[in-house]
Amino acid sequence: MATNANAHSIQKEELIFKTVENEFKRVTSSELTPAVVEQILKEYPTSKLAAVYKNEKGQFKLIMVLQSGTRRTVYIDQYGRWFKPKRK
Repeated sequence: MATNANAHSIQKEELIFKTVENEFKRVTSSELTPAVVEQILKEYPTSKLAAVYKNEKGQFKLIMVLQSGTRRTVYIDQYGRWFKPKRK
């Protein structure tokens, strides 16, 4: 019984978030600006670029594969400035 009550309250309290992922569309690495490429080579010289996403503002979401094999998601604008996305 407690499980059904909890499920019901969760449904009532459910929130809808616009996630960062929904704002970015996958693109090819050829869309990266020279400033972005320069920063990637500077900050992640031994890493590989696994995926590139771009939003309407010209910002990029990059999935980097570090030398250790760990994946890291980073964000950079078209001018080569790193940033942390704002959660809505």
